[in-house]
Amino acid sequence: MSVAPQRLRVERLESGDARRSLVGESPVWRAAENALYWVDIPAQTLVRYSLAHVRRTEWALPERVGCIAFDRNGAVLAAMESGLFAVTLDEPADGAREGTANARLVAAVGHPAARMRFNDGRCDRQGRFWSGTMVQDPAGREPAGRLYRYDAGGGLSAPVIDGLCTQNGLAWSPDGRTMYLSDSYPTERIVWAFDYDADDGVPTRRRLFADLHDHAGRPDGAAVDADGCYWICANDAGLLLRFAPDGRLDRSIALPVSKPSMCAFGGARLDTLFVASIQPAGGAGEHDGCVLALHPGVTGLPEPEFAGTL
Repeated sequence: MSVAPQRLRVERLESGDARRSLVGESPVWRAAENALYWVDIPAQTLVRYSLAHVRRTEWALPERVGCIAFDRNGAVLAAMESGLFAVTLDEPADGAREGTANARLVAAVGHPAARMRFNDGRCDRQGRFWSGTMVQDPAGREPAGRLYRYDAGGGLSAPVIDGLCTQNGLAWSPDGRTMYLSDSYPTERIVWAFDYDADDGVPTRRRLFADLHDHAGRPDGAAVDADGCYWICANDAGLLLRFAPDGRLDRSIALPVSKPSMCAFGGARLDTLFVASIQPAGGAGEHDGCVLALHPGVTGLPEPEFAGTL
């Protein structure tokens, strides 16, 4: 199904002189702080932009970080290269822009191949943290990626799903009974849906939800709105795509970046859609690597916190 891209008003979250991410990922809205967090993977950096104070703060991390979540006390659960880390963030001294991050490994992972790291991830509606791994070599197709579950009681699970090239697109329906997952590798470009046992945290009945060979771009990071629709960043196509729960594409929004990477709802009414982006290797445009903000006319859902203390 072809849907003509809409052109909404899209703004940069920060001013034009702010440092742009090389690979911006995992935007997470923290309502308690009126702030958006995200990561820059190759820069090994966690970034916070406070809307209340119009201020950017950065923390250096010990490894490349693919995604983050928060616990109820504001500690960060970060999926990096060697495993999952609990990170406490010390605020910078007055006038400084860089704080100190203290990272503690809470779950090591045994990768089946060299040069692997965690990629996309978030918490389910019950507060279990999910993230998948990938090989850090875009030139070769190597389906060594695995999807893991982590909870405070059981620790890191055995691989729940394997055979992934570039794991992405994790999200859950508003009732938590459907889980979404994508593989964004150029030859894959698939989004799956699963029945999800909210009590046990087990996905079953894997099925095709959207095949982006039928649309533009690759399915990168995602978010679900309050209507249960699935928003996916169409990497390499400069688009946001919104799929209805039945898998039908019902909206396409043009963005001023070529490689949008992940989206997240935020703002006081959860009606702002923030979009992280990547600077392409062949040369970045004016907005590539920036975090964008737009108002698509729908509201999102609060981002679940990790159900445990880090």
